[in-house]
Amino acid sequence: MDILSAFEILVKSMLFASAPLILTALGGVFSERSGVVNIGLEGLMVIGAFSAIIFNITFASTLGGATPWVALLVAMAIGGLFSLIHALASITFRADQVVSGVAINFLALGLSVFLVKAWYGAGQTPKIPVPMYYTNIPILSDIPVIGTIFFSNYLTSYVAIIIAFIAWFVLFKTPFGLRLRSVGEHPLAADTMGINVYRMRYIAVFISGILGGLGGAVYAQTITQDFSGTTITGQGFIALAAVIFGKWHPLGAMGAALFFGLAQSLAIIGSSFAFLQDVPNWILLAAPYILTILALAGFIGRADSPKANGIPYIKGKR
Repeated sequence: MDILSAFEILVKSMLFASAPLILTALGGVFSERSGVVNIGLEGLMVIGAFSAIIFNITFASTLGGATPWVALLVAMAIGGLFSLIHALASITFRADQVVSGVAINFLALGLSVFLVKAWYGAGQTPKIPVPMYYTNIPILSDIPVIGTIFFSNYLTSYVAIIIAFIAWFVLFKTPFGLRLRSVGEHPLAADTMGINVYRMRYIAVFISGILGGLGGAVYAQTITQDFSGTTITGQGFIALAAVIFGKWHPLGAMGAALFFGLAQSLAIIGSSFAFLQDVPNWILLAAPYILTILALAGFIGRADSPKANGIPYIKGKR
């Protein structure tokens, strides 16, 4: 295999492996920028993956080629609604946000596996009849050399990158983003200025649910193409690591997710490269999770979270 072919395989696999991580990490950025820790990103991906696969299997004969895209919208809606459980517990009832997030993870996995067994009589769904496919971006894919490398992939990979830039613009260039960041840094001051802290935090957690559900749906419809209890195995926690590694910034989170996506793709295609053939497969498989632990431990650079992150707000109380 020549260098150019190896680079093409690596870039393509990195882009499609990182798309679900980018989307879910962006959801984490919105939630934590508002002051709500969201350990439940894994659960949001699970419920999004489950919703998309069930919808795809059920409505493929009716919707045809549009099925995967409508399934993404359904997963976004269900992920957003599911995240409101976390919002209710952590914002309204001021429950411990970490415990609430862990509960979301268990609830999503338990509920989805139970329903799959009830509906299909097994622990795994059939393969979806209408999966997503590689797409050539018009004009750009015709550019010599780099066209096939960077612009021939799942369309969701490019959508994820575009959403990352939209998230950056919303958070740092709009009044809404300023209000959202203010309730995560100093909610009392924001409340004094007339900003409804509770409403802003609810909106942020809802957005995290939408993006987390979308990330899970993209993962299920592009990588696994079915659903079981092991479809989402740690991707939500890797996305959480990308939030921290990216210093709670949308573009930083995107860059971190691309890095983790590269690590995940090497675990899958690493044996295709001569310089990795002698590396034990277990090391390649463990690499994304080792990098996650290092990022969460703050090994790679100092990361300061929003000052009010994880602290329930009580109106009028300092």
